[in-house]
Amino acid sequence: MDFAILSLHLAGASSILGAINFITTIFNMRAPGMTLHKMPLFVWSVLVTAFLLLLSLPVLAGAITMLLTDRNFGTTFFAAQGGGDPLLYQHLFWFFGHPEVYILILPGFGMVSHIVSTFSRKPVFGYLGMAYAMVAIGLVGFVVWAHHMYTSGMGVDAQAYFIFATMVIAVPTGVKIFSWIATMWGGSIRFTTPMLWALGFIFLFTVGGVTGVVLANAGIDRALHDTYYVVAHFHYVLSLGAVFAIFAGWYYWFPKMSGYNYSEAWGKAHFWITFVGANVLFFPQHFLGLAGMPRRYADYPDAFAGWNKISSFGSYMTAVGTIVFIIGVILAFSRKERAAANPWGEGATTLEWTLPSPPAFHSYETLPKITAADHH
Repeated sequence: MDFAILSLHLAGASSILGAINFITTIFNMRAPGMTLHKMPLFVWSVLVTAFLLLLSLPVLAGAITMLLTDRNFGTTFFAAQGGGDPLLYQHLFWFFGHPEVYILILPGFGMVSHIVSTFSRKPVFGYLGMAYAMVAIGLVGFVVWAHHMYTSGMGVDAQAYFIFATMVIAVPTGVKIFSWIATMWGGSIRFTTPMLWALGFIFLFTVGGVTGVVLANAGIDRALHDTYYVVAHFHYVLSLGAVFAIFAGWYYWFPKMSGYNYSEAWGKAHFWITFVGANVLFFPQHFLGLAGMPRRYADYPDAFAGWNKISSFGSYMTAVGTIVFIIGVILAFSRKERAAANPWGEGATTLEWTLPSPPAFHSYETLPKITAADHH
């Protein structure tokens, strides 16, 4: 445990230093004319993520330092027999732990904005709203931590506040979902592999977000706390949210970063096998949680065996999908098919279309016009 504490300190220190680097770079080293309101949305997402790291990790560092002294130096921060409070550790942990989940998902939001814009051949709908929605998610993410602690004997007024604050996070998240849909609306959409992963992300993240709103209610959460319903919720937003965004970004930037094209057929096979497998894996866990199956147990009663079996089949499918992904990567590097300078540029799809808003030296009138022939 002491080595685990040391490891977390090292990981936390490196993340804080990296966050400082990103913040100072973004504020002080932008290109001439690149104001904050013209930055790509991915850069906005990294900026908000860096602030979350900078503000949440020191709290975790304090908590694990107190734990270290409790274990080795006779202090009683968390030991009730010496006047300490075990719940204090839970508060300190979740004050870090809740912003952490936004640290995991915000860069994915930034990537998906670029990908949806590129393959819809349109600038992102509501660019400023998208940027400040991420800022709002970052700010509100810091004041909802105790929704993880409804079963810890919290006062009814505190519960009411945390229910309200948690519900509020759904608003900026909804702004982002509907802006992505509005970006695609009327666009000239190409269903490339990165676009499929981005669309999968939007659908699955929305499902996870809806179950998050369910769990925000203290009365419902007391019944569902530490059941598989919670497991299903956080896997829909992370395993099926963050991971899908990472794969979207991987396929989107792979030609630029490696210089090679990947196989579109293998990429799409990877997506469909993973998409179906992950849903078969995690959706039945909602039913298990509603039926009362608890988390963190190695075994379960026979009554839960049916949905667990289906869930297991889903896990085998996602494993096959991962093997397909590895084959696709090996093929891309062995075939050495050269990527174009602008891998996603066809016809009028010049670099401007990948930006979240028209660059400083353009007006909408001077952007490339899309003709009927281009739509073909």
